[in-house]
Amino acid sequence: MVEINPDITKARTLSSNYYTDSKIFHSIFSKFGRYWQYIGHASEFDDGYVKPVKIGHEHIVLSRTTEGFHCFSNVCTHRGMIIVGDEGCKKSLICPYHGRTFSLEGKFKKMPEFESVENFPTNKDDLSHYKTNIWENLIFTLLNEVDETNNWFEHVKQRMSFLDIGNFTYDSSRERKYSIKANWILYVDNYLEGFHIPFVHKELNKALDYGQYKTEVFTGGVLQVGIADEGTNSFDIPPGHQDYGKKVAAYYWWLYPNLMLNFYPWGLSINVINPVSEDVTEVRYYGLVNNEELLGKGAGADLDKVELEDQFVVESCQKGMRSSSYTNGRYSPTMERGLHHFHMMLTENN
Repeated sequence: MVEINPDITKARTLSSNYYTDSKIFHSIFSKFGRYWQYIGHASEFDDGYVKPVKIGHEHIVLSRTTEGFHCFSNVCTHRGMIIVGDEGCKKSLICPYHGRTFSLEGKFKKMPEFESVENFPTNKDDLSHYKTNIWENLIFTLLNEVDETNNWFEHVKQRMSFLDIGNFTYDSSRERKYSIKANWILYVDNYLEGFHIPFVHKELNKALDYGQYKTEVFTGGVLQVGIADEGTNSFDIPPGHQDYGKKVAAYYWWLYPNLMLNFYPWGLSINVINPVSEDVTEVRYYGLVNNEELLGKGAGADLDKVELEDQFVVESCQKGMRSSSYTNGRYSPTMERGLHHFHMMLTENN
């Protein structure tokens, strides 16, 4: 792995092989389990509700019982069959292949034709469990015992403390799933700079004061603060808050490696980036609404349009990464600090 010069005025961007090499892709992706992954909102779950979730190549289940939330493998311990196909309320989990049955906590219950098997069942016949963490009704899981997030959520908690996020309403109609023909790093690269907004997002550019766009970097992530242009909705920020007096139209949080939290006056849009291969990325959107009257207005007015505009440029860049005439480039010290920070984290952590 290469190193990125910490001096942005001297640094060169990642080499193109980071976006095209399958070995580099798998090396980086193998460490995703060390970071908390968003998997659902508490309001989606009644008692007995079960939801299958896919994180990379891992198939997991999130369930809710009277004991709380449980996260465990969705792969049967008999022959590797995926157990749960559709979400919904269930009394138990039954593998559709040979009928092995598990509780909603992932514990083995019974299995036909196994009466004569010695030393059976053992704890290896239970489904592997994963840690869960809930913040403001947002549910996260950790697929690895090693937690390398370094409390990155503390930055979000402190800065967004003026919002009652736990009482935002989860809106399933705002869910989206996109498959993009580009490396996941390119998608994050694009997210981490507002440099392209005047060129790619004409309507969004009208809502933001480009000259006041700010980027802040911290251990574990990046925050971009979009200031509202004249006539654009902004947050009602209370006295005492560090942004009091500013017309903030959007807070764009990126938390390493693949979580984006986009706060607008109307609520919160969550982007989860799921790498599939070195040139395919799945992006999922989830939405929580705080003020319905502000939907369709301001910097978060038309997220679908902005997303498709972003997809066009990252897919085009993916083609460029395979060109023999491109190796890497340079950073804008004023507009690409977030991108530079990401690249340093990426090369330091892998």
